[in-house]
Amino acid sequence: MLFRVINRVVTFLALLLAIPFFLLAQSPQQAGAVVNAEQWIVKNFAKGKLPPFSFEYNGQPSSAVIKKWKHSIVKESNTDADEIKYTISYTDPVSKLRIDCKATGFKKFQSVEWVLHFTNDGSRNSAQINNIKTVDLSLQYSNTSAFNLYRSEGSDHNINDFRLHKVSMQTGSTRHLEPEGGRSSDKTAFPFFNIEAEGKGGVIAAIGWTGTWFADITQKEKQWFTLQAGMKNLDLFLYPGESIRTPLISLLFWQGSNFINGHNQFRQFVLAHHSTKINGRFAEYPLSGGFEWGDPAPCNEYTCLTEEMAIAFIKRYKQFGITPEVFWLDAGWYAGSGGPDFSGANWANKVGTWRIDTTRFPNGFKPISDAAHKVGAKFMVWFEPERVIKNSDWATQFPQWMLKRNDDPNTFLFDLANKEAREWLSKYIGDFLEQNGIDYYRQDFNMHASPYWEANDEAGRKGLKEIRYIEGLYAYWDYLLTRFPNLLIDNCASGGRRLDLETTSRSAPLWRTDYQYGEPNGYQNHTYGLNFYLPLHGTGVFGFDEYSFHSALSSAMVINWDLTGMQGNIGDMRKYVQQFKELRSYYYADYYPLTGLGDLTGMNVWVAYQLNRAGDQSGIVVAFRRKDNKDEKLRVKLVGLDADSHYDITNLHDNSTITKTGKEMMEGFELQVKQAPGSLVLRYMKK
Repeated sequence: MLFRVINRVVTFLALLLAIPFFLLAQSPQQAGAVVNAEQWIVKNFAKGKLPPFSFEYNGQPSSAVIKKWKHSIVKESNTDADEIKYTISYTDPVSKLRIDCKATGFKKFQSVEWVLHFTNDGSRNSAQINNIKTVDLSLQYSNTSAFNLYRSEGSDHNINDFRLHKVSMQTGSTRHLEPEGGRSSDKTAFPFFNIEAEGKGGVIAAIGWTGTWFADITQKEKQWFTLQAGMKNLDLFLYPGESIRTPLISLLFWQGSNFINGHNQFRQFVLAHHSTKINGRFAEYPLSGGFEWGDPAPCNEYTCLTEEMAIAFIKRYKQFGITPEVFWLDAGWYAGSGGPDFSGANWANKVGTWRIDTTRFPNGFKPISDAAHKVGAKFMVWFEPERVIKNSDWATQFPQWMLKRNDDPNTFLFDLANKEAREWLSKYIGDFLEQNGIDYYRQDFNMHASPYWEANDEAGRKGLKEIRYIEGLYAYWDYLLTRFPNLLIDNCASGGRRLDLETTSRSAPLWRTDYQYGEPNGYQNHTYGLNFYLPLHGTGVFGFDEYSFHSALSSAMVINWDLTGMQGNIGDMRKYVQQFKELRSYYYADYYPLTGLGDLTGMNVWVAYQLNRAGDQSGIVVAFRRKDNKDEKLRVKLVGLDADSHYDITNLHDNSTITKTGKEMMEGFELQVKQAPGSLVLRYMKK
């Protein structure tokens, strides 16, 4: 008996030794404790250790070769006290392929992030590089009972846009995330997600790639999982001296038993390190106002707006005492797109001709921007430079800069991968902004890009066009932000379909989804979902009623009121504008959903959330009773208060105030809305 057991053990060990080491699963690293960001980087990218990324080179997995490559780690100088920067390099001694990992740690937030740069330092073409996973990492949480994945919808002009789902993981199961069509938050996936080890904490992962990324989250065993993510379509070689970058990966570690703690830690991280700064300070996104409600057919968007009408609207806002912080000129201002006699022409089928329509705007936009500045506001203009329609100016003048596909002969993609084209575009738009007094830049993108990238890849270089294009997009925006230090970029892309960690660092979505304009119930859901990750976003308010206004509340807002009709009340408009300005800063604070993670799309539900500012112990509660809900009261438990302190709670509808203790509010606090549909905004402050 003993002999048979020994023989089996020997046989098993022999089989184990026969398996190449690089084919064995990576050992998971212990997680759950507080993370020192600098130590995490130094440890995980140390010499002789498999780094937390992987790839295949010349048909071999990196785990089989990278330990033999030359290694160096250099700490970079940095002026931000919260940041630690390292460059870790790996060089193949034979082919001279070099990988530079640019890693940054954020001490305050227990966060690390990195991006890889592959460079061919050899004198010949590199071997094939593929299957790059910017992150390939296994984490183990001892004594956890289960893993949960919190993942969100992308934007699909749907009432469900950005909804957060809680997915219970199972041993051996993999969850695959991937957006549609080459826009990073298009429809099927959102590049921010939270992996929770119940009772122990977890990690929020964010991807910075404004193209087709992927992520696979696999629960390997009961107490550990693997995260793999990167760019989906990549299989290429590099010419001598050539370099490419990969998606950015960011990991934020959090502790505790409540998943929302991680989300609030991440929200503050985004504000501190991945949002626009002006003069080194956080840039607040604005209250905007449009120039019109709408015109008779065939006019659409701003295709019938004129210089005189735009200036009149600015004066109208001023007259009513509701001057916005930004005046917003959207699509349809360019040559060939406007006027009541332009049958068949509209804003969408004339892009690519970025000349001002001199019939409607004979003096350019300078008179309009001057009028906006005179009343103390900024001026923002809409562009869509990447989508180019056949026979437009750019399609005719620069055919060599157009990416084409055989199944759509009428729509081209302006090739941001082409350095000459990108530099021309940068100067053209930059000069346009400067000459017309435009303060803020709005960029839309109403097409799928991936078919154009794939159709224009070189043989044996799959994914290169996408890489160069995304690099070009960032270079273009960085040019504008450098040339205009006070510039804000509004990132639209059919409404919220290009939201990722790279774009949030340069922009914010003032129009986060193209869901039915003015439908308030969907707006409530979009705020509820996006707030889990992103503190900066906005939408439009169309109705003059309190329910519509509260539904559009966020950290930014766009007024779309009809100022020439007989609807609404000027007093209400003034009240809403002032109230938005008073409440906006709370949307930068900690966020707590009060009505769970279930399906909130029905008309028979309550939707409620809390924003709490821990610094001064104040906050707001926003609640909605939908039209078919039969219960005029909802009991909620607020979060983050001092149990022993007293709070004044003011109903912003009538300014009535009551006082309760923090303990009462956290153990069970009753909201009441007597009419359905109806809304409630409460503001509380510690006495």
